Amino acid sequence: MPASTLFPFQHAYSTPSASALLKTIPEDFIVTETIAYSLSGEGEHVWCWVKKINQNSEWVAKQIAKFCGVTNAQMGVAGKKDKQAVTYQWMSCHLPGLKTPDFSKLNIQGVQVLKTIRHHKKLQTGGLSGNRFELNLTEVKGDKRRIELSLNQVKQQGFANYFGEQRFGIEAENLPKASAFFKGETRPKRHQKTMYISAARSWMFNEILSQRIAEGSWNKYKAGDAFQLAGSQKWFVDDGDVKLIARLDELDIHPTGALFGKGNLATKLSVAKLENTIFAQHPIWTEGLAKLGLKQERRALRVVPHDMNWHWKNDCLRLKFSLPAGSYATMLVREIFITDL
Repeated sequence: MPASTLFPFQHAYSTPSASALLKTIPEDFIVTETIAYSLSGEGEHVWCWVKKINQNSEWVAKQIAKFCGVTNAQMGVAGKKDKQAVTYQWMSCHLPGLKTPDFSKLNIQGVQVLKTIRHHKKLQTGGLSGNRFELNLTEVKGDKRRIELSLNQVKQQGFANYFGEQRFGIEAENLPKASAFFKGETRPKRHQKTMYISAARSWMFNEILSQRIAEGSWNKYKAGDAFQLAGSQKWFVDDGDVKLIARLDELDIHPTGALFGKGNLATKLSVAKLENTIFAQHPIWTEGLAKLGLKQERRALRVVPHDMNWHWKNDCLRLKFSLPAGSYATMLVREIFITDL
């Protein structure tokens, strides 16, 4: 099935004409997790700095739990990292009254525990501030001048904060599975249920963002909108302040889109109408989510990469940047290149 069918959302600027290969080898996609706090050096939890290559984060955590002789529930992982990549991330293991295991004896292909440190708290899901990416795009084809213009545009103005294709499974299979779950046709396991719920909410958010791009308001002031503070999860509803337009232009705040949940939308006027129109197109999902009692949330429509830089070597582009937790490096690349991910 064509990529445009599986991911039929608007580009923030223009459809790219340049192409490149990404993830031909794991070393082409390096991810380093960052946290915004210091570890104490003492406590019941052993935090492991884990390097993995071509391995699934959840599976690696289970293997470490088995090695340490604890249950999976005693492990902490902030977020799932790409499998086809080289990734560095923290995992915590609850070992009260026990010595730190000798992780040099851990024998898992493609996995190393590079260092350990004690801490008094478990690593929580989502407990990271962001990720640093180092991407190697090969066999780049296209007008180099235009590529440079696109890179600078994304660096200076940000890109569309879509949930990436991986959120929806292979060939977006999590979406029909979400529908089957909400209709009571299946009884998925707990982790599968979480995936299906996330897929449904994320797809509707992507549709909202795509529509905002189509009307030219994804990065602009629109009356009745809700805005997120840059570098924060906090958001507020339009109060009519004349400074909002300037703050948007200065990247101090960003427009947001709804993640469906119980209760009325925080947005008003045409923004609320657009979001409600999207939700009305998915009654099975919205009714199912409402029954689960999920809290309504907001997500920024725009994300700005930090410390973004790049250099060329023949037809290869080495690209480095940092993103806040929950934003996708592949969505940055999508604004510049056609890739076969």
